[in-house]
Amino acid sequence: MLGLDLTLSYNGIPVVHGADVALAPGRITALVGPNGSGKSTLLRALARLHTPDAGRIVLASPFEPDTAAVDDPERGVDALALSNREFARRVTLLTQNRPTPSGLTVREVVEFGRHPHRGRWTGGDAEGPAIVRHAMAITGVESLAERPVDRLSGGQLQRVWLASCLAQDTGVLLLDEPTTYLDLRYQVELLDLVRDLAELHGVTIGLVLHDLDQAAAIADRMILLEAGRVRAVGTPREVLMSDVLSSSYGIRVDVDVDERTGIVRTRAVGRHNSRAFAPAFV
Repeated sequence: MLGLDLTLSYNGIPVVHGADVALAPGRITALVGPNGSGKSTLLRALARLHTPDAGRIVLASPFEPDTAAVDDPERGVDALALSNREFARRVTLLTQNRPTPSGLTVREVVEFGRHPHRGRWTGGDAEGPAIVRHAMAITGVESLAERPVDRLSGGQLQRVWLASCLAQDTGVLLLDEPTTYLDLRYQVELLDLVRDLAELHGVTIGLVLHDLDQAAAIADRMILLEAGRVRAVGTPREVLMSDVLSSSYGIRVDVDVDERTGIVRTRAVGRHNSRAFAPAFV
């Protein structure tokens, strides 16, 4: 999936300026940056929830390998020209804030994800029940299947909405701050699940994360946004540089590498936590 030279605005005021985004099959791309940098707006544009003022959104052709659009945009399909049903069969988005439905069970909410795959007149969806059960199982909400969703905690509800996205069974999964409302255990388990979807099932994943260390641990590539512009693109080691982060976030950010895992770690340094911390590189 590609977003090419995207310019996005609210009420005529540009908030994203000429951004290029490449999401590759089987890879996780994390969008990071300060508040107001345009991360969520860019993700919403890729999900067709925010119409670009300029630029293109390209998906691989159904008759081409999944990498086609990334390798050659001219071989891809214009995502903005697809019908809503066609697009929903290929791309799904987990937003930060979804309403809490009243009078519905967990199973019924997860089943919403099957809507694009049901026949327009007959409603047939032979594979649907098995896919719904699998989506609930891997998100840990199977035991809650018959519970009303308006009686769930925020973290439980977040996992239900993720299960609904997985039940949609698309090749592209976009997630906007997916760890919101989750306690530490479910943050880790959700990110592990996202990693599995990419590695084991070849799903194309783009996600917005505020936590730079979580992004470094899960992402293959990162896109750092600053004031609506792409400041840096590359692997976590290439993007999470002390000088770049310090400039983008307006605070000193030290960076080192965990000796055991090889994963980049960051540390924002305030007035009361300025103990010695030797960055591995700057």
